[in-house]
Amino acid sequence: MSFDRHLAELAREHPEWTVWRSDAGRWWATRHHPLSAAQRAAGCAMTIDADDPDGLRDQLRDQERRAGGHPRRAGPAPP
Repeated sequence: MSFDRHLAELAREHPEWTVWRSDAGRWWATRHHPLSAAQRAAGCAMTIDADDPDGLRDQLRDQERRAGGHPRRAGPAPP
């Protein structure tokens, strides 16, 4: 799969994160919103990195589990 396709897929799967690949070839993701105290206590990170897209996907899934299974949302919860 192409570099651009990996980026697009990760961005679609994890819309609460900005995903990119560094010039050194490392894959990174940063959250769009600050962490709550509870998320920090659960081991959540603002920015994560991995050697490849699959490793980053695994880390993103781990971060979502640590954050309670879903990304933090702004505003009231849907009805």
